[in-house]
Formats: sequence, structure tokens, C-alpha cells
Amino acid sequence: MIPEALEYGHYNMRVIEVWFRNMEDYFGGTSMFHFTWKGGWMKNPIEWDKYAIPRVSTCVPVPAQNVFLAGKYSAEEKMMLRWYTFTKYPEGVSVEEGDDWFLNVHSKEVLQQPGLIGYFSAKAVQFPGRSAPTWWRQSELVYEDFNGWKNSVVDHPPKYTKPPWAKYDKYPFLEPYVDFTSTFLAERPETDYMKEGRAFP
Repeated sequence: MIPEALEYGHYNMRVIEVWFRNMEDYFGGTSMFHFTWKGGWMKNPIEWDKYAIPRVSTCVPVPAQNVFLAGKYSAEEKMMLRWYTFTKYPEGVSVEEGDDWFLNVHSKEVLQQPGLIGYFSAKAVQFPGRSAPTWWRQSELVYEDFNGWKNSVVDHPPKYTKPPWAKYDKYPFLEPYVDFTSTFLAERPETDYMKEGRAFP
């Protein structure tokens, strides 16, 4: 990890992606995991709450609804570093207003980053009868490596348009650890339980 990443709500922790075939499996049904919903977090029966670990979680559809830049390379051609981000909008800003800026202004400017090689985003699923998601959008920005990320985000960023409702002055105009959080992943997962035939812990 490079120190510049800490300004972008960086958590140096494990990322777990759990994919479901359909909504019925997600809610229990025939799913082998039987996930439940409590307090806005997707959890399995393990009592994660006894660990004082900050967690960020949401449920998004796949494939992502917004593909701004399809990957230029495959993992066989380049290393590919995934900047995995979660965002929400400041209190008082509606999702519609925030997404209007994100989709129609901000994402078009992000595409001008010199080292960006992939960019897509998905809006959180709103389940009927349940409280609104804590985090409204999960996005991935892909770079060849940390040098590509630093060149694009820190050293030579494009000119961005600050939204009128922003309470934070720097890109991405969302307060780190409050409305914006992120981590970095390699293209290939460290552990793939489906391929290895291992039980989910």
C-alpha cells in the first residue's frame, strides 16, 4: 500500500464477494449459505459483531448497470489493479440528485484519467419493505498498477466538476470513511471457494 491511498477512505482488509444466482437464493431458499439481513449488513450465521472490525457491505446486481470503460486488457496481459470503492451521498442529498452528478458529470471526467484501463459501477439493490442501503453505489476503477493509480488520481488528475452540494472539497468530493471508502484488489482473487471446492468459512 502507498500512503497516498489513506486520503481516500482506504481499508486494508479482506474483501469477500458472494454471488447469488437469483433473489430467491439470496433470501435463503436453496442457498447453501442462508444469509440473513440485520442492521443493514449482509451476514452469515457467524457472529461477526463480536469482532471490532469496520465493515462495508451492500448488495448490487451483476453485471454492473454502468460500464463506462470496458477493460482494455485481460489479466493475462497485464497485472491490473482494481480500486474497489463504495459511495453514498451526504445527508440531505437525494440518491437521484447524487446519481445525476455521478453519471452525467463525474464519470465522464473520470474517464480522462491517464492510466485508467477499466471503469464500471453498480447501484445498490433496494429491497421492498426494507430500510435504504447504507452504501448506494459500488464502483471499480482499474489501473495497471499502483503507479498507474497514483499518476491518474494523485499526480495528473483531470479537471473535475465539484457538485454544488459537496461538503468535501477534494476528489471525489465525498468525505473519506464517511461517504467514500475504498480498497485495492488484484485481478485474481486470493481464494476462490467454488474452484477449490472448499466450504465457506
